[in-house]
This record gives sequence, structure tokens and C-alpha cells, in this order.
Amino acid sequence: MTKTAQTQPGTEISMMPEPQSYMEDYTGSNKLKGKVALISGGDSGIGRAVAVGYAKEGADVAIIYLEEEVDACKTLELVEATGQKALLIQGDVSSKSFCENALEDVISEFGKINILVNNAAEQHLQDEFENISESQLRRTFDTNLFGSYFLTQAALKHLKSGDCIINSVSVVAYKGKSQLIDYASTKGALVSFTRSLSQNLAGRNIRVNGVAPGPIWTPLIPASFPEEQLEDFGSETALGRAGQPDEVAPSFIFLASTQDSSYITGQVLHPNGGMIVNS
Repeated sequence: MTKTAQTQPGTEISMMPEPQSYMEDYTGSNKLKGKVALISGGDSGIGRAVAVGYAKEGADVAIIYLEEEVDACKTLELVEATGQKALLIQGDVSSKSFCENALEDVISEFGKINILVNNAAEQHLQDEFENISESQLRRTFDTNLFGSYFLTQAALKHLKSGDCIINSVSVVAYKGKSQLIDYASTKGALVSFTRSLSQNLAGRNIRVNGVAPGPIWTPLIPASFPEEQLEDFGSETALGRAGQPDEVAPSFIFLASTQDSSYITGQVLHPNGGMIVNS
């Protein structure tokens, strides 16, 4: 589902150039040894890189995906190649009952969950605000926001002191995007969700943080934007290029590690190539 334009065709494997999401140059140091992570939208792009990065740090990984089975199986293969266990769960996070069942699958397979990554999302470009249909608006919020709520509620039945939740936000939550008003709105809501939930769960010592990537080359981009906009994608950043999933995953690893971020909650990291968001 990280291919996140859920209703759009295309896979990571068919993209040219293929996104760097295998974490090939990353060396783990057992920061997540013995942990179990559940990643929604973990089949490709950022979700895949996070899954492989977590596995390289010693975690077993469950991956929720919507329909891209080829991508999901590739991620499964990459995780298992590290020596860690992996579980694929197919379904739609906008369904509360699916989210509850997904958590039961994780507990049945691994016996616990320590890290929840709410990464599944979708976006649909509209040049005119009036053209955002009710069905598009509801679908975007159902997946991006309500899906994160439902998964988190289900996970909290099992998360314990020292565990964590990490939400995938976006740079557009801070700077906006004229063609992605509904998508940006959901990501802005996730920032507030992150900050408020972190306060709610602080007494249980469950940390809640977010990652707000800038322009990252994932299957979401060619699935969403017209071809003429792809050549310059990411050129507005200070680094003058789009980022890669492998460059985002370390932020998720840092926030999942109690070794590194035990005193961090309610915060958002910004791997965005130097875009100033003043937050």
C-alpha cells in the first residue's frame, strides 16, 4: 500500500529509474534486536526501505499491503535475506475490522508487537479544488487518516512500555501543495495526531513520533503525476534532487530505537533535501 496511490497502476519494479529501497549500503547494529514491527504500506518505496532497515537492525517485520503482491513478495524476500522473519498481510487499512484482524495475525505469528509504522497512504492530483469529489475526499481521508487511527487503536491493545508508534507525514503538511489539497490536509491532521497522541500515551511510556519526507522517488510519484512533471521532480530542494527511500528509512530506525530516541516523543523528523519548513 505504500505504492500509495492505491487505485493507480504501476509497481516499484517497473519504475525507471528503480527507487533505491533495498538498504544495500546500510549496516545494522542490533538496535532493534528482538523487536517486532508492523508497517502499513510496506510493500515498496519508503515502506520497503523501512522494513529492510528494521530487519537489518534485528527486528521481525509484518507488512500490510493493498494489492501489489509482486512488490510485497520482493520486500518479504529482502527481509528474510537478513535472517529475520517476515509476514505479509493483504488488505485495506481503511477498514477497522481489517486493522483489528491484522494485529491479531501479527500477535499469532510473532507473539507481540513493539513498533507500529503508519505509512499507508494515497493521493490524487486535482488542479482545481472544486474537482475534488466527495468520493476522492472520503477515500483519501479513509486511507491516510482513519487507517492510521484504526491500526493504532488495534495496536494499543498489545503495545507496552518502551514501545513506539511512528507516523509517515509529509513536507506538504507544512508547506502545502496546490494540486494535493486533500492529501496535504490528511498529512497535516497526522501531525496533530502525532503531537496529541504522544501526550496521551506518555504516561504509558509509549513514544509517538513522525517522519515528514520531502520529495522522494517512490511508486507514488509516477502513479500520481503526469510524465512532464517527473523530469524536474525534487529540483526545488536545496540539494537539487529527489531523495531515495533508503535516505528516509534511517529516520524511522532512529525513532524506533530506544537506544537512540528514548527521550523523543511528539516530534517530526524532516528528511527533505534542505526544504525549510520552520517547524
